[in-house]
Amino acid sequence: MELNPNKPPKSQTMEGNEVSSNLSAFLNSGIYHLDGSNVVFVDPVRILNGCYTRFRLSGSAYYSRSFKSNIKAQAVEDAIDSSNSKKKKRKRKRNSCRVLNERETAAENRHQGVRPLLLNAHNALLEVTDLLRFLPNIMKGEEDSFCDMRGEEQNFMDLASHSQSSHYEICLCSGSRDTKEEGEGSLHDYGRTVPLFSNLISNHLTDEIECEFLSRRYIVPCRSCFYTSDLRQVRDLIPAQSDLGFNLIVIDPPWENGSVHQKAMYPTLPNRYFLYLPVKELAHSEGALVALWMTNREKHRIFVEKELFPAWGVAHVTVLYWLKVKPDGSLIGELDLFHHRPYESLLVGYVNTKTADLEDPPPAFRYLQNNQVFISIPGAYSRKPPLGKLIGDHIPGPKPAKCLELFARELVAGWTSWGNEPLRFQDAKYFTEK
Repeated sequence: MELNPNKPPKSQTMEGNEVSSNLSAFLNSGIYHLDGSNVVFVDPVRILNGCYTRFRLSGSAYYSRSFKSNIKAQAVEDAIDSSNSKKKKRKRKRNSCRVLNERETAAENRHQGVRPLLLNAHNALLEVTDLLRFLPNIMKGEEDSFCDMRGEEQNFMDLASHSQSSHYEICLCSGSRDTKEEGEGSLHDYGRTVPLFSNLISNHLTDEIECEFLSRRYIVPCRSCFYTSDLRQVRDLIPAQSDLGFNLIVIDPPWENGSVHQKAMYPTLPNRYFLYLPVKELAHSEGALVALWMTNREKHRIFVEKELFPAWGVAHVTVLYWLKVKPDGSLIGELDLFHHRPYESLLVGYVNTKTADLEDPPPAFRYLQNNQVFISIPGAYSRKPPLGKLIGDHIPGPKPAKCLELFARELVAGWTSWGNEPLRFQDAKYFTEK
């Protein structure tokens, strides 16, 4: 899917106002193409709800983060400044003027290079009045009833490290009573318990199923698989034959990050651990598209370009950007704030398993255009928008593509998800029943 379609005609109305056919398509697909640009706005809730028939992902649960308006944020900042002592003010001033080291300078130069692109993308969003009027509705979602967010979530990482982790079992409950599919993975195979950890668990049905684990309920979309383990078992995902490998591999590594460590959001890993990921062995024999989420730290970017991608056999890399906005369309933070920029990078490249020459492209594919931007309101901390519909047209190999997400924290219909908490956002508290 290209991010820059032709300008569509106007169509239908919403609350008495004429809207573009882009908005009409957005209400169904979750993707709004901004006219005449390489920019799209995405609503992950609408995209993910395409995975379900009996349940809906709750918009109010997905967009649970609170966003201060620019005016309030400035007032708080002014109050803090006025209460600080002169000594602290002088210290802050000295820190703001300090000389950047070599890596920080490189990161700043990289930021300045992409800054005009991101500003143009944001300005393009601010010109789409029908979408801006609709954005506040995204936080609630259509037909979004009360979603009970109470109750402490399971800490799968602590459970996995427990000495009795091999004895934990999850119950695969029945799907819809209307499901009549027979054969392997059909409805009569469910209602049983299986080991949760270090075990590939599949829902082969064309309907979602419900699972129970330690008195909590989880929703598993159709045709999806998940494997819960730590990094030591990731090689269990390698297919017996390369023509059974994956055509799309999305990776969201737990990069070392001071903010994550301070907030104790999740454990991080040193860069060298990611060299252990068997990306080339996981790829399909006709090649694979590899999408890697990046932080803005120059240390990580250098590691990926000089060590990680060469080790994985990834070449022909293009860069996409995820720009994060509030429900009023403003950026979630200052664009030039050094350590908390309101965007992330997505590095996308190809693995060609048929040749050792990285310069030979995989057969029959279309390169992704560089410097495309997708915009969304962010959900929970570090939760990424789904990528299948955004880059699906550029996946090499047979169709439908086999897709894999590494370090996953949610499931997608038709995908395999691996990580130490792939059921994190499948907790029933994030869903409402139709």
